[in-house]
Amino acid sequence: MPVDFIRDLCLSFPNATEQVQWGDDLVFKIGGKIFAVTPLSAQHRLVLCVKTTPDKFYELTEIPGVIPAPYMARNFWVALERWDALRRAQIEDIVRESYALVFAKLPKKKQAELSAPSAKKSTPKKLTPK
Repeated sequence: MPVDFIRDLCLSFPNATEQVQWGDDLVFKIGGKIFAVTPLSAQHRLVLCVKTTPDKFYELTEIPGVIPAPYMARNFWVALERWDALRRAQIEDIVRESYALVFAKLPKKKQAELSAPSAKKSTPKKLTPK
């Protein structure tokens, strides 16, 4: 499963952003907080890292090819060692869940800001004669 699939999926979520960090990792964020990471280089041993719930974390890490994410396992992040560790629909579900979990942990003010319509319609100013 190519990185383009993950990129398209992540950027389909409202207000999701992307940036390259740590050399060659493509990082997806909501409100400045990471919800998914995928390497751009084929040399990495992991293909995708996402946040999950505690119950789902233990369930997923029992699947061959899914491991606790390095440095982030204590926060219930999982990592896929290969794309075929999960079916495409399962990958879509865990990425969607990661986005929702990270969004839910944002401060309420930030959530409201991100949930507001991004482009407010402005009314044209009336011209007054001089």
